[in-house]
Amino acid sequence: MSTCLGLYIEENIIKYAKVSKEREQIKVESFGVKFYENLEQTIKQIIEETYSYKTPISINLSDEMYNYFQVFALLNKKDLPKAIQTEFEGYCADKNYNSNVFETRYAITPNTQERERLKVIHVSENKIELSKKIQKFSSYKLQNISPVSMTISNIAHFDEKENSIIVNIEEKTIITTILNQNIYDIKTLEIGSQDILDKINIKENSYQKAYEICKETTIYTSEGRELSDIDENYLEDIMPTLYDIVGQIRKVLNESIDKIDKVYITGTGALINNIDLYFEEYLENVRCEILKPSFIKITPDINIKDYVEVNSAISLALSGLGEGITGMNFKKSSMMDKLPDFLTMEVGSKKGKVQDKKFKGNLFTVDFNVPLDKIEKGMLRSISGLLILFIVYCVFASLIKTQIDEKNIEAQESISNTKTQISLVDKDIQTSQNKTNEYTTKINNLQEINQRLEETNRLKKAIPILLNKLMYVMPNGVQLTSIQNTTTTHIEIQAQSKSYAQLGYLTASIKTSGILTNVISTSGQKDNDIITIKIEGDLP
Repeated sequence: MSTCLGLYIEENIIKYAKVSKEREQIKVESFGVKFYENLEQTIKQIIEETYSYKTPISINLSDEMYNYFQVFALLNKKDLPKAIQTEFEGYCADKNYNSNVFETRYAITPNTQERERLKVIHVSENKIELSKKIQKFSSYKLQNISPVSMTISNIAHFDEKENSIIVNIEEKTIITTILNQNIYDIKTLEIGSQDILDKINIKENSYQKAYEICKETTIYTSEGRELSDIDENYLEDIMPTLYDIVGQIRKVLNESIDKIDKVYITGTGALINNIDLYFEEYLENVRCEILKPSFIKITPDINIKDYVEVNSAISLALSGLGEGITGMNFKKSSMMDKLPDFLTMEVGSKKGKVQDKKFKGNLFTVDFNVPLDKIEKGMLRSISGLLILFIVYCVFASLIKTQIDEKNIEAQESISNTKTQISLVDKDIQTSQNKTNEYTTKINNLQEINQRLEETNRLKKAIPILLNKLMYVMPNGVQLTSIQNTTTTHIEIQAQSKSYAQLGYLTASIKTSGILTNVISTSGQKDNDIITIKIEGDLP
C-alpha cells in the first residue's frame, strides 16, 4: 500500500489530506484545514498529527506561468521536446525573458480544431522561487510539486464525450477546461476566495472566523427566500467576487468552440451554500454542480462537504501516488532522495571466513577462530560506528558541496540575467515614453471625437425605446433610481423597492420581454426596509 500527504498551501491557509492507495482502492486517511502565521511550524504540526515523518509529500506550485503552443502531430517523439523548447525560447525572446531562469514542464493534448496539430500546455516556474519552496521541506520527504490546475481533475472520473470545466475557487480562481477527458485549457483569475476572506476579516479580525462565516452563508437566488442575519451582513462581501467570477466563466463558455456540458465548482468558494444554483442561474443551458471525489461513497455518516473542502489537497496527494497526468512533477529526484535506502543496510558482527590465520599487531592479537570477548566486541562496534559515521559524513559533505556550487552558479546567472533585463527594461521604458509623449495628445483627441460620434449615432433612438419598453413592464412599488449607459450598448439600471418579489419580477420581465440581453442582477442590498438592486444587460 502506497501513501502520500497532499498539502495545498495558500497565503494564510494550508489544506491537507493523507491519501493511501492499494491496487484500485483509494482511501483518505486524514484531512483538515490549518490557519497559520508561521508556515514552517504549521507544516511540522501537520506532519506530527498525521504521522507522516517518512511519508512522501506532494505540494502545489504558486504563480506558475502557462503558455500554449501548436506542434505537428507527425513529429517524432525525439524531436517533440526540442520543438516545444524552441517555441518557449521564441516566446521568451519576444518578452525579453531569459529562458534559463525557468523550470518547465508540458502536457500534450489533441487539437479539437486541427487534427494534424497537437496542442501543448506549457507550464513554467521561476527556479529561484521553486528552490525556496523546496527548501521549506528540506527536513521532510518532499516527492512531488505540481500545479493544482493539472491535478484537480484527479478527483473525479469524466465521461468520454463529456466536455466540462472545473472552477477551483481557492486563493485565486483557476478554470480548467476538459474536453474528451483531456485537460485542454487553463485560465487563472487574480480574484478568488482570498478577496472574500480579506473583506470579512476586516469586520471580524479573524481569518479563521471569516472562513467559517463563508461556509455558513447562503446565497439568495431568484426563487426567493428570507435572508438570515449572517447572510444579509456578509453577502455584500461575497457577491461582488462571485459576480466577477461567473462573468469570467460565461466568457470562457462563449469563447469555447466546443460545447461545454457541465460546470464543476470546487475550492473554498464551493463551501458557500447555493453557489451551484447561483452559477446555474446565470450560466444558461449549462448544468452546475459541486465537484465531489468519485471514490468517496456518500452515506448518512459522511459529510461530503468536508471532503470537498480539501479537494485541492486530495488531488495533489493522488498526483503523488501516480494518478492523472504524468510528467508534471517539478521536483527533481536527487541523491538525497535515495540516500535513506542506502542507509537501511543492517550492520552486524559475524565470524570471519579467515581460517587458521591471525592478525598480529604491536599492541594486540585478534584470533578469528575464537569467540570475541566483551572488550573486543565493544572495540569492533566502535570502529564500525565511526566508519559508518565517516562514510555518511563524506557522502553528505559531497552532496552539500555539489548543491552549494550549483546554487552559487544559479545565483550568479540569475544576478547577471536580472541586471541585463533591468537595463533592457529601462531602455524600453525610455523609448516608449518618448513615443508616447509625441502621439498621446493627438490619439486622445481622435478617440474622443470618434467615441462621441459613435455613441451619438448608436444611441440616438435606443434610449427612448428602452424607456418606453420599461414603462410597460414596471410593477407597482418599484422605482428606478438611475439608468446608465456605461458603454455603447451596455445598460445599468438601479431599482429599489420594499419587496424582493417585485424586484425579481422586474428582472424577469426585462429578460423574458427581450428588453435587454445577457441580463444579470445583484442579490440586493437592504437599507431601512428599502431593497436596492443593480440590473445589467445589453441593448438588443
